Amino acid sequence: MTQSIRKTRNPEQTRSDLLRAAYTEILESGFQAASLERILANTSVSKGALYHHFSTKRDLGLAVIEEVIAPQLATRWFAPFTEHDDPLASLQRILEEKIKMADESVIRYGCPLNNLIQEMSPLDEGFRHGLQQILDRWVEVMASALADGQLARKVRADVEPEEVALFIVAAIEGCVGLGKNAQSVEAYQRCLRQLQLYV
Repeated sequence: MTQSIRKTRNPEQTRSDLLRAAYTEILESGFQAASLERILANTSVSKGALYHHFSTKRDLGLAVIEEVIAPQLATRWFAPFTEHDDPLASLQRILEEKIKMADESVIRYGCPLNNLIQEMSPLDEGFRHGLQQILDRWVEVMASALADGQLARKVRADVEPEEVALFIVAAIEGCVGLGKNAQSVEAYQRCLRQLQLYV
């Protein structure tokens, strides 16, 4: 007896493909101008499958924040602080890597987190809340590392970990925004070098 061969469906892969395509579309066009048609065109996913996973474009955008942007930030900015016992040295290494790896794509598109903060926080409380959670976690991780550094006598005792962490996060995001608006890799790098001097 002959059995028909059916294409195996992988819901997790479908969701992952949609999130990756949506992330790229949002990065390039912004959330409000993002096109579901372009997202589908960049995947092998049907419109029905899209709406199976995400009821609305808004749901898709919120999932991009939680499942793509937050993990990216954790890998790039949080993990290095857990790998070494000197938070200042870790931060210097991160900043140096950002300076060396800076290219036109960073300046053209900017920071996906900051882009959405500027675009969507004033318009949608769900977006604002999701983005704020990422910022809060970023400050928390850095403040904790600085506090541990104080205990290890690698950070000055008079430093206020939470205040300094908040300032550093703001400075990093500001450097990206400055470079993006100037469309200048050099401006972005110069800004980060000043932050290195501060650290």
